[in-house]
Amino acid sequence: MHCTAALLRLKTAAPRAPLLFPVSLYCSPSCPSTRSNSTFTTPSLPANPTINFSTMAPAGVQLTLPIPQGAEHILSDDALAFLAVLHRCFNKKRLELLDNRKKVQAELDKGKPLGFLPETKAIREAPSWQCAPAAPGLQDRRVEITGPTDRKMVINALNSGAKTFMADFEDSNSPTWSNMVLGQLNLYDAVRNQIDFETNGKQYKLKENHAVLLVRPRGWHLEETRMIVDGQAMSGSLFDFGLYFYHNALETVKRGFGPYFYLPKMEHHLEARLWNDVFNLATAYCKTPTGIIRGTVLIETLPAAYQMEEILFELKEHSSGLNCGRWDYIFSFIKRQRALKSAVFPDRTDVTMTVPFMNAYVQLLIQTCHKRKVAAMGGMSAQIPIKNDPAANEAVNNKVRADKLREVTAGHDGTWVAHPALVPIAMEVFDKHMKGPNQYYNRREDVNVAAKMISDPKVPGAITDQGVRENIAAALSYCAAWISGNGCVPINNLMEDAATAEIARVQLWQWNHYGKSTDSGKKINVQNLKPIFEEEAAKVAKLPGISAKHVQIAKDYMLSQVAANYPSEFLTSDLQCHLDGGAVPRKAGL
Repeated sequence: MHCTAALLRLKTAAPRAPLLFPVSLYCSPSCPSTRSNSTFTTPSLPANPTINFSTMAPAGVQLTLPIPQGAEHILSDDALAFLAVLHRCFNKKRLELLDNRKKVQAELDKGKPLGFLPETKAIREAPSWQCAPAAPGLQDRRVEITGPTDRKMVINALNSGAKTFMADFEDSNSPTWSNMVLGQLNLYDAVRNQIDFETNGKQYKLKENHAVLLVRPRGWHLEETRMIVDGQAMSGSLFDFGLYFYHNALETVKRGFGPYFYLPKMEHHLEARLWNDVFNLATAYCKTPTGIIRGTVLIETLPAAYQMEEILFELKEHSSGLNCGRWDYIFSFIKRQRALKSAVFPDRTDVTMTVPFMNAYVQLLIQTCHKRKVAAMGGMSAQIPIKNDPAANEAVNNKVRADKLREVTAGHDGTWVAHPALVPIAMEVFDKHMKGPNQYYNRREDVNVAAKMISDPKVPGAITDQGVRENIAAALSYCAAWISGNGCVPINNLMEDAATAEIARVQLWQWNHYGKSTDSGKKINVQNLKPIFEEEAAKVAKLPGISAKHVQIAKDYMLSQVAANYPSEFLTSDLQCHLDGGAVPRKAGL
């Protein structure tokens, strides 16, 4: 049964002007999603809708790799049937939305600036609408820890003392088949408090009072190439969301919480609408109570910074706020303004949270969230403890304190850390300066961010020889580790994920593309970069867990990106063909 009929929607208070692309309707009347009415309210589904999904069997579904041992129940026939429903209802729209990103980029390359959308002005100016109240366990999110879904990490993060743990299937994860499926198994066990782990004689078990679990599925652009539905690879987003929701939604409710998510890499409010439609269908299919899902959106792309209110509005009955995804935001800022010579940045270390465009985006995010009564979450402190060097370690701790002090005094309701040892430091700062569970009362009415402030590329600093080398080293180290199955990598006392490599990749590209030189006078071009790539590749090849073959793949890839007319969209999409079963299938004619 395919969802091919029109999805009926109600009118919003803001009449919708023509968008950059026609919004095709993509689902059947049995896919329960409606748009809000003139009072800016979104109707909820009944708790047990009379919808017959029984005819949606997993015919047409193929797994190209065996199910990892012990996880057979995760990919049961019933779970696969649910994933197939999600694919058939929503994959067409997903692909249309990804195509729209290309159209936006083409306009930007021609010189058209980004700005606030005139067709959604009424949504931004309407004073009355608000998002759903904070769900159980999400009223106080002052410190969140993030990391991949391997078993030891899940236990340590949940036991870390943080308020919540974001289990990550995206940027800090290498999407090998075992990582994706066993990660779901680990979360299945964690939700039921039956997760444990033993290594080298040491046992890890879950504490009674642990952090609240949130899950970050992959972004809309990534595909799960090991699950084929009707000849197409499934969306990684829908695969990750679908498995977690199907197995754990009702169980989380029984335990007093709910299925909570972080939603990454969106670039348009219609991408948020798609998530909302997915949530509504999942609620109906799995017969869960309405209103239990919450999604926090990472504002980590430049286009999304202009549509924060619209994104909240599309998700409002399921929204739990926005997050400043700072590192991916820098990457997107460079990538989307790739045709602007004026947008060439100095060394990556000079692009701090206090430069004008970053400060403008942070202030607007806090103002927007508090206007709509949801959490404005701060960004990641990627520092990790330095062993056997107390002075250096204290310097790291002071950086974390300063970063968290900036966030809490600006009005953030919480922040991210990458290591359990940093939880007490961040907690101390927020406890001192945020006496209540959040700062929704701080409306930041003093903030007035103009469109030009968000895309202002002025960043003081220089391109240095050391900065060039550090970008090459970081890109090679991360890409080689990612291909080897590790997506969370300690580099120079920082816990790095894909965003670091992405910034390094596009910076190296723009420095070469626009003929830049370092402050010492060295021309940055492929010829001069190749010896540095060779030197750094030799170092990376000596690191544990990384093969010389993967380093060679990373080096060849990065050099091809530096020399490209324009860099590609995502290195994770480019490199997934090197993972097990990673080649993307294509039906004839697609």
